[in-house]
Amino acid sequence: MATLMVQGTTSDAGKTTVVAALCRWLARQGVSVAPFKPQNMALNSAVTVDGGEIGRSTALQALACGLEPHSDMNPVLLKPQSDRGAQVILRGRVHGNMDALDYHAYKAEAMNSVMQSWQALSARYDMVIAEGAGSPAEVNLRANDIANMGFAEAADCPVLLVGDIDKGGVFAQLVGTLELISESERARTAGFVINRFRGDIALLEPGLDWLRERTGKPVFGVLPYLHGLVIDSEDSVAAAGTSEAGALKVVVPVLPRISNHNDFDPLRLHPGVDLMFVGPDEPIPPADLIILPGSKSTRHDLSWLKQQGWPEAIRRHLRYGGKLLGICGGFQMLGQRVDDPEGLEGEPGSTEGLGWLAMTTRMVPGKQLRYVSGPLNLAASGGENAPIMQGYEMHNGVTEGPALARPVAELDGRPDGAISEDGQILGTYVHGLFDEPEACEAFLQWAGLKTGDARSVDYQAHRLQQLDRLADQVEQCLDTNALKRQLGL
Repeated sequence: MATLMVQGTTSDAGKTTVVAALCRWLARQGVSVAPFKPQNMALNSAVTVDGGEIGRSTALQALACGLEPHSDMNPVLLKPQSDRGAQVILRGRVHGNMDALDYHAYKAEAMNSVMQSWQALSARYDMVIAEGAGSPAEVNLRANDIANMGFAEAADCPVLLVGDIDKGGVFAQLVGTLELISESERARTAGFVINRFRGDIALLEPGLDWLRERTGKPVFGVLPYLHGLVIDSEDSVAAAGTSEAGALKVVVPVLPRISNHNDFDPLRLHPGVDLMFVGPDEPIPPADLIILPGSKSTRHDLSWLKQQGWPEAIRRHLRYGGKLLGICGGFQMLGQRVDDPEGLEGEPGSTEGLGWLAMTTRMVPGKQLRYVSGPLNLAASGGENAPIMQGYEMHNGVTEGPALARPVAELDGRPDGAISEDGQILGTYVHGLFDEPEACEAFLQWAGLKTGDARSVDYQAHRLQQLDRLADQVEQCLDTNALKRQLGL
């Protein structure tokens, strides 16, 4: 067994893409490899084959390896519920809610879960490519670190340090990081990868020579800035894609605790869709379809929507014939009330919903985590040849009310979601509802897309294509012979 860890000088330095690229590169050579992220903080997560949940970016890396995502690949997942607290997921299961100080004290115990998962993966695969979180130079978080060098020291594995040159100051990033870590951690840092370079590499060579001389460590290579790269992001909401004139206009509010916004990646890629994310205090533009996304704190984000003026904008939108779709937490918001008597997502209490569907939601312990599939029940696509929607559920709430008598789909023999009597409003608990091209087209045609504009992307095929694109860059731009020696290949 061999383990290599990829750490970054900053958040968003490119650790996720480098790990995905290495995993895909190794898998294409027939190497038995698995991804691993000791600790992740993200609201984009995926259901695992063993019935748990992990960060969505790690699930993407599993796909790069040709594997189903497993809870051992991301043993600690923190899902923020406020600026100071998060839900703690250990090996795929909810452990509880903790504020930042309590979790910091708990990390030494969480390390047991990290090492158990890493050992389990090591027993099943010949190689593990691990990903750090944030930066190893965050000196205030060094005590009981489990995300970066703390794990690397415990696992006794080498580290590749990634710096993002597109942000500027990459040499200061790399040298400064080495200065702030311990002597033993510097010793296990095998070398550097510079990420997101634009321009003529000849202009960079003098800096690379200086870096080698200054640190005594090799530069494994320089990866280019990849224009148009669309893969599952860890947490940041990506910019909307471009589209053709006259496209269907889709607007999504960026909730403070928005979750699983990867749901919208297939819409970003659709040439017939003009997708726009609307942040705080931004004007709400006219649209054909408004989508309320998932939320980790439904009541909190519902209050935020009201403060931002979304209810009045949606009422005006519906009066002019626009369509409204709610996904998971967004679906819960469409009802008459959301109750959280035990404070599972924040302070205990109840919040009045938007009131467009006759139903109420109660938060209960025991998160629903499952893959689902079944035929859609949309007016434009029902009947025997109805398209099949596939996706996953990930929620605490139990929703009841007469609105559920008109479900969106039959998933594994169970009704899901609700459609309003006039057909303008639709809600579902399913994430990933746009991933299958036929289901995506059915939703978009319900929203007003012309039948002749049916050009949805096969999102799974697109993800694999993007992963192969990353692996190609490893082969073309990194010193693969040095990487193989480092990995013992």
